[in-house]
Amino acid sequence: MIGAIAGDIIGSVYEWNRIKTKDFPLFQPRCRFTDDTVLTVAVAEAILTDRPYAETLREIGLRYPDSGYGGRFRQWLFDARMGPYDSFGNGSAMRVSPVGWAFNDVETVLAEARRSAEVSHDHPEGVKGAQATALAIFRARTGANKDEIRTEITDRFGYNLTRTLDEIRPSYRFDETCPRTVPEALTAFLESTSFEDAVRNAVSLGGDSDTLACIAGSIAEAYYGEVPPALRAQVKDRLPADLSETTARFCSTFKLSW
Repeated sequence: MIGAIAGDIIGSVYEWNRIKTKDFPLFQPRCRFTDDTVLTVAVAEAILTDRPYAETLREIGLRYPDSGYGGRFRQWLFDARMGPYDSFGNGSAMRVSPVGWAFNDVETVLAEARRSAEVSHDHPEGVKGAQATALAIFRARTGANKDEIRTEITDRFGYNLTRTLDEIRPSYRFDETCPRTVPEALTAFLESTSFEDAVRNAVSLGGDSDTLACIAGSIAEAYYGEVPPALRAQVKDRLPADLSETTARFCSTFKLSW
């Protein structure tokens, strides 16, 4: 979960100033949390309190109305009567990381990922993006190697994970959909040598940088064991008290480093 938040913050300055290189400062004065962090924390709160995902996403999301939500999700957020809207945007995948940590078998992880997604992103591709991300986190934290993760995600979800970052990068553009974000974020993780390298890989694609880095970072944290302490300190410095408190409770409950 910290990996998702760190990736979001690091990638935030490149969402509208996209780059195609891994050589960049990880944290800058303008780095900030975005909707990716707000909604990740909301999913964590829903899990901790056993409250409905939609209710908790709205409650916490509305505390931070200017965090960068997409247009349709913003409409959903402000209208409690509005149901899911057939979205396959990458918002379902960027907020799902707590599910991969909190549940302890494949079927439950997949079911909870679906539940967390379909309150807003009920298109099959939106659900698939959330499930693939949560499953990759679960497999990474329970000892699967990268080849095993690649094979299972490919077999279950049909994503093409054979391309290299060097093949993807030249023609890749900003895209807010799950089909054009989740496979690329997974590849950024699969080619990485460390947590930091995974985030740098994701940002270097020059796409929806905060969300790519959020997803890649969430899986990398599970695989490499933790977010490095210096990076965690930077995250803590940038989170407001309520988001930090929920994050700390989640980490304490599920034995993550915070």
